[in-house]
Amino acid sequence: MPGVVAVIGAGLMGSGIAQVAAVAGHDVLLRDVTPEAVTKGREAIATSLGRFVAKDRMTSDDADAALARIRTTTDLAEVAIADLVIEAVYESVEVKAAVFAELDKVAKDGAVLATNTSAIPITRIGAATSRPEFVVGTHFFSPVPMMKLCEVVRGYRTSQDTVDRTAEFVRGLGKTAVIVTRDVAGFVANRMLLALVVEAVTLLETGVATAEDIDTACRDGFGHAMGPLQTTDLAGVDVTLAAIGNIYADTQDPKFAPPPLMQRMVAAGDLGRKSGRGFHSY
Repeated sequence: MPGVVAVIGAGLMGSGIAQVAAVAGHDVLLRDVTPEAVTKGREAIATSLGRFVAKDRMTSDDADAALARIRTTTDLAEVAIADLVIEAVYESVEVKAAVFAELDKVAKDGAVLATNTSAIPITRIGAATSRPEFVVGTHFFSPVPMMKLCEVVRGYRTSQDTVDRTAEFVRGLGKTAVIVTRDVAGFVANRMLLALVVEAVTLLETGVATAEDIDTACRDGFGHAMGPLQTTDLAGVDVTLAAIGNIYADTQDPKFAPPPLMQRMVAAGDLGRKSGRGFHSY
């Protein structure tokens, strides 16, 4: 499992998933809506592989072989060759459901349809198809080539066979698979992390401490590799805010109420590392 892996979306997450699948020996079809997007995604993979070679973490021959296993396309119908399809588009229920409605028409019978989401309930996405038993969550962590964890999330109708096949694939990538057996928004890791992010933003917004000191408290006090505000800047303030909003919409739990400061930052374009400024400047 599987023969061919199709990845829908050639952005940061999609290109990272395509890279680790190709390095693990899978033939990969990377799809996005424009030639420019898939070209940019493939170039990002080549750059990332080059870093691994420069750090002697893989040979140049292995990097070239992995890149050669990745083919790009803008035609969604081509995913019909795939045994596993991983969607990695924008973190929106509506956007993802629309993609899965189309995948339902073109994916071959028995293919696993995975959504790379950080917070959206899998059941809502599976409901956009006629085969929810084959729909599963694969929450990879960013940057995918570096982070070991992947949550495999069961939707209400997801079959045990689909969960098992997906977990086997994830472990074959060298990742640690955490099985989330109940479909709650935010799953396990983000349910904990985003509660911390909301509290950190609240402390900042109410003037309790600076962003630098809040992150330092988590790094040096709890042993975290990065503070919650640094983590948000890396993931994207907009992406993180969307994930918080998805959990809040599903639970109405006040501890996941989207912080006003984050909403203003997104409106102003302060999105973190990718924009050069977020809670910190880059």
